[in-house]
Amino acid sequence: MSARELAWFKSSFSGTQGDDCVEIAVTEEAVHVRDSKDIARPTLAVRRDGWTRFVRFAAGG
Repeated sequence: MSARELAWFKSSFSGTQGDDCVEIAVTEEAVHVRDSKDIARPTLAVRRDGWTRFVRFAAGG
């Protein structure tokens, strides 16, 4: 599936002024991450279990 076909949504922590915009799209295999200000750039894809560990670490637990 290409990045254009994914259902992207903006992080709840992204700024409201158009800055700090991070979007993610979730598939069965991975969580895809992109900068919404530059969607032509390659995206980062992380396996779902790796994403869960990252979020847990970032949350401090």
